[in-house]
Amino acid sequence: MKEGKSKIKSDILLRVRLLYLLFIGIGIAVLGRLVWVQMFSSEVDYNARRLESRIFTEEILPAQRGSILARNGEPLAVSMFRYQVEMDFGSPGLDSLGTFREQSDSLAKLLASFFRDRTAAQYREFFRTSHARHYRLVNGRDTSVLRDEGFFARLLNRLRGEEYVKRRIYDTIRDHTPVKLFPREVDYNEWQELRKYPILNWNMGMVYNLVRHDRRIYPQGELARRTIGLTGDRGNYGIEAVWRETLAGRDGRAVRQRIARGFSGRVVGSGEDPVDGADVVSTLDLDLQDVADKTLRRQLERQNALWGTTIVMEVQTGEILALVNLGRNSRGEYVENTNYAIAKRAELGSVFKLATMLALVEDADMPLSTVYDTGDGRPVAVGGAPVRDAHGGHREMDFRTAAAQSSNVYFAEAVVERYADRKERYTDFLRKLRLDRTVGLEAYGERAPYLPSDWRKIGGANQALARLAFGYVAELTPMQMLTLYNAVANDGCMVAPRLVREIRRGGVLEERFRPEVLEERICSPATIRTVRELLEEVCRSGTGAPYFRDTTLFRAAGKTGTAQFAQDGIRYSDGYYMGSMVVYFPAEEPRYTILTTIHTRRQGGKAYYGGPLAGPVVKRMAGYIYHREHDWHARVGSTGERHHPVRIKGGDIAQVRRVAGKLGSPDVEYDSRTGWGRAEVDSAARVRITALPQDFETVPDVRGMGLKDALFLMEQRGLRVSFTGTGAVREQSLAPNSRAVAGRTVRLTLR
Repeated sequence: MKEGKSKIKSDILLRVRLLYLLFIGIGIAVLGRLVWVQMFSSEVDYNARRLESRIFTEEILPAQRGSILARNGEPLAVSMFRYQVEMDFGSPGLDSLGTFREQSDSLAKLLASFFRDRTAAQYREFFRTSHARHYRLVNGRDTSVLRDEGFFARLLNRLRGEEYVKRRIYDTIRDHTPVKLFPREVDYNEWQELRKYPILNWNMGMVYNLVRHDRRIYPQGELARRTIGLTGDRGNYGIEAVWRETLAGRDGRAVRQRIARGFSGRVVGSGEDPVDGADVVSTLDLDLQDVADKTLRRQLERQNALWGTTIVMEVQTGEILALVNLGRNSRGEYVENTNYAIAKRAELGSVFKLATMLALVEDADMPLSTVYDTGDGRPVAVGGAPVRDAHGGHREMDFRTAAAQSSNVYFAEAVVERYADRKERYTDFLRKLRLDRTVGLEAYGERAPYLPSDWRKIGGANQALARLAFGYVAELTPMQMLTLYNAVANDGCMVAPRLVREIRRGGVLEERFRPEVLEERICSPATIRTVRELLEEVCRSGTGAPYFRDTTLFRAAGKTGTAQFAQDGIRYSDGYYMGSMVVYFPAEEPRYTILTTIHTRRQGGKAYYGGPLAGPVVKRMAGYIYHREHDWHARVGSTGERHHPVRIKGGDIAQVRRVAGKLGSPDVEYDSRTGWGRAEVDSAARVRITALPQDFETVPDVRGMGLKDALFLMEQRGLRVSFTGTGAVREQSLAPNSRAVAGRTVRLTLR
């Protein structure tokens, strides 16, 4: 017995010791694990980060993009926030089918009335289908056998008319793919109305996510769209791309703490607020841009042209007031699809002759009296190849006539005679005019010009030199050509063209850009005066005269140009032409420079020369600017002295007396109070009215009368009337008081 008890006792003691050792081992393992976790393992940091990421989230606060404005502050491109609701139809807040159907039916009616794109029944079907689809099996696992509620709870809910859908075990099994609710994005005011609707007012919890997009809006439509530009997948160009960082601003961030499922609040003092982008104020004048766009578009349609560009530049500052680029799209419509003014390099024809004029006067010191035989429109051999003028009627020309008539032969002969043995000197002078470099718009896509650099590598160098003299061989963009004309208008100072004048933030001026001078003086003042005289002659008696000769409002100076154009790599053989006209005005004190270039093909009844092609656009722009600039018009100043008219038209005596009295004449003498009479004003400003005989058989004396009264009196006696001039009648072909024969014609001359 003792041995049995002892054995049992030993077994028990052994087990206790083993258990004791086991617990010690477990304790040591736990302690070791704690030490490892606390001191050596990264698990604590990992779990802490996981816990923090579930509690705290970082939200990006987007900055609003700055606006692009016209020079007067009118918006050209602005950013507006647009809103879209992305529904989470797998949200637990929508588990009650009865409540969901009741609320979604009401929402369907309201959305159908608001958007008018679908009926209420279609919206209702959309809600129920989307809700059912987002509660289906996910990854093929059917977990719908488990319920959140017990049997009696579900029975009670059904008796109350409520039904709960079968839920997944874990929330991650639900299909939470967002579904766009609205057929389009809505603006802020629309969202303020929509957020009052059922479900959208959070009455079923946070079951959707409100997505905000910063959308670019163009209040002026397609006006100047190529200049304004784009950023993103559709392209990066224009002011939008060049000033991307200034316009974009800086996004902010905020830390949000989770409060409950679907609910979170911003942690006070965390993150940083967004900095909205600054506004870029362009140099574009909205009125001029609109007139230029319509005028150029009308001319392109009238001439069935391929594309065209019009530029208006302010002489002293280089600011671009209007920049229109219109070309055909695939549907044949004229749209702003390419910046032809900056990126289209081509041979521009006779407008290049301005550079040749400067070289001949400044470098070659050629007098204006120099005469060449230009062949009267027939081919003349110059530099080993025939050259001819497009217009005949002149044989021997001096410099002034050649510039006015745009004689290719004259300029070719003059340049070849003076530079055939020193071609590099001619091109070196052209480089002094910066015709081999860009004008500062590289960021906008400006192409570098082309000038011959090594005459030894050019076959038929003299022929190329002759063609270079009248606008071939060299290739420039319209903007580069305009910059040279603007320098001549600016007394030889070449300023860079500018598209942006200042940066504003919140309406406060941050930075204003000053004119950038490219060349202080491109040539001597004497050369500038001489060349400006030649350019004035072009608009007075030459190829530009049909558009500016008859205007008495201002004097203009400029040049027209026509060049054959290589289309699709075929040089000068397929009837494509480039027509241009450049003008600055007023000629005596230039303030604006205008260029229009149009690319077209030769067609029956359509223009292809530079004057008829581009002239109407330039004339319209110059006239519009002049009439808009009120400070150009004369002002009547008050000196305190009384002034009286020096001449008064005759006519109805009663009306003449009334007008004379209104004009403040000191004395009015008349021998009849009624009838018709002639009026004279003497040196003392006294008005004397002499009545005409009331004889319908004789020719009345209408000298000094206006056309309306003269016509009435002559036709009253059966006479036919023709007239020339404006103002008052100065001469009449039939002698006064002679016999009036019905049907005879009397010619009136007015001045």
